[in-house]
Amino acid sequence: MPCPATEQLSSAERAFMINAAEIDILPGVRGDLDEPLVSGPSSALVPVLLSLVERGWIEVCPLVPWTAPDGTLGEQPGPPVPERDLAAVLADAENWEYPRSGTWLGCLTLTLTEAGRKIVR
Repeated sequence: MPCPATEQLSSAERAFMINAAEIDILPGVRGDLDEPLVSGPSSALVPVLLSLVERGWIEVCPLVPWTAPDGTLGEQPGPPVPERDLAAVLADAENWEYPRSGTWLGCLTLTLTEAGRKIVR
């Protein structure tokens, strides 16, 4: 059963919240969107994501290297992109595509803030 707070979100906002809860990279949001946003330009998605960031529910972070306690190498979200820089970073259409290199390091990922985690419960 959806949380009452999520029922007030648009389907696009819910897609971003789902991806942030999954700590998914930014291009992954397209898999949870409805048409016409799925096949539309990333510029149509920027205002939706920025509104969730401005509400304090989502952070956009680059993936950085991480080493598990057992020495296994991996990735984790780094520090959030500063809000003042976020519109310019999101305007780069390449950030909305899966990397051709196959490595996700440096890719933007979505994470929920403490306030955002209360919304999706």
